[in-house]
Amino acid sequence: MATAMLEGETDFDGWRKAARAFRLTGVEPAAARFVVRGGQEQEGLFDEPTAAHPSLRADERQEFSVPKDFVDLAQNLILHRSADRFDLMYRLLWRLRDEPDLIKVISDRDVADAMERVKNVSRASHKMKAFVRFRQVHDDRGEAWVAWFEPPHRVLEKTAPFFQRRFTTMRWSILTPDGSAFWDGETLRFGPPATRDMAPAEDEIEDFWKTYYASTFNPARLKVKTMQGEMAKSYWKNLPEAALIPELIAASSVRTETMVAAPAPEPNPRFARLTAPDLHAARPDAEAVPESLADVADGVQACRRCPLYRDATQGVCGEGPATARLMIVGEQPGDQEDLAGRAFIGPAGQVLNAALSEAGIDRSDVYVTNAVKHFKHEPRGKRRLHKTPNAGEVQACRWWLDAERRLIKPKVVLALGATAGLALLGRRPAVMQERGAPIPLEDGSSAVLTVHPSYLLRLPDAEAKAQARRLFIDDLVAVRRRMD
Repeated sequence: MATAMLEGETDFDGWRKAARAFRLTGVEPAAARFVVRGGQEQEGLFDEPTAAHPSLRADERQEFSVPKDFVDLAQNLILHRSADRFDLMYRLLWRLRDEPDLIKVISDRDVADAMERVKNVSRASHKMKAFVRFRQVHDDRGEAWVAWFEPPHRVLEKTAPFFQRRFTTMRWSILTPDGSAFWDGETLRFGPPATRDMAPAEDEIEDFWKTYYASTFNPARLKVKTMQGEMAKSYWKNLPEAALIPELIAASSVRTETMVAAPAPEPNPRFARLTAPDLHAARPDAEAVPESLADVADGVQACRRCPLYRDATQGVCGEGPATARLMIVGEQPGDQEDLAGRAFIGPAGQVLNAALSEAGIDRSDVYVTNAVKHFKHEPRGKRRLHKTPNAGEVQACRWWLDAERRLIKPKVVLALGATAGLALLGRRPAVMQERGAPIPLEDGSSAVLTVHPSYLLRLPDAEAKAQARRLFIDDLVAVRRRMD
């Protein structure tokens, strides 16, 4: 029996060096033994040192390489708490010389066993991230945080960098039976094993944490079996909130019945004000072709061609002279346009006005409108966040855009962004590739694509924003020349 002495339970470099020597000297898996220094196992009476096997032929002493997949697998497998993990790793290494694609054969018994153990190690690392609870302490340097954790596998060194990234500005220590991790704000260090009594039992903010946990507990969504599968009872002893769980579970049925019996709360009054009233009980007649822009405005307010009217304050039609040679089509009304009932009066409208002026175009000579006439959004607290209209909503609202174009008869239609381009062309264009070039339309006018002004507002880099604005104005100048 050939024996290799390792410096620790996770001494991967030591195992790799010894395993390679065993393999090159022909030590078969059944004759190889890996022992951790200071561990319970002792060297046997007939153990041999890790020297070359006397019967090994010279041509068998050649070096060999292993795939990276095996190295990654072994580095995680060694963290498993099973006593025979070293033997499993060496069996795989022994076979790899003759079966270089072995790690890809997931049906192989040894490979499947190794992958299952690595999966358990990964799960233990994930649980450590979820269930470590720091408690506050003070020393001569001020505030620090200490946690006690008992991982099912030896994942401290694997997982500690996560806490270093997450709590960079804190000084913290994580104590486990396998070792300790320390972060002082600059250096991550590892130390010897610890015991439970070395960590604080509680701290002054623990009551606040328990109150928060209890307030987030939803009895109506409780599934005890699922909860215990995700947060096994073995972790409870080190979780402050675990003391609350039995009581919360016991009271869940009563709390659920109380919640169900309680009357529905009143809707948010501001949101109620922002909900569009039903201006017309019946859907407008699809055959009633608008004969004027006033008919378009009335029809939009009564439109039920798509569901967007339900959450909008009102429909927002275009505005401008009925004989405009230039029509500008945006995507949809924004929050401010929805409340005021006018197109392009918000931040994007201000950008458009300034650019039109710089390009030599008088905004009062332009008819501005949108591909979609109702504001599509989702409530987020007190705000209403913009959502891009889908193709079905654009197609439904094309009835009104086509009516505006038929009544105004513009020479050029400028589409701001992909949604406006979809409404005009019937396809979603590649704006950056097609911008600036005239595209003939069936009614004899020309469409020109460019970016939406809101795109300029979203660019974080000042230089990129300035360049994008110059290109936008260049597109407007080209449109002005086509109108002359």
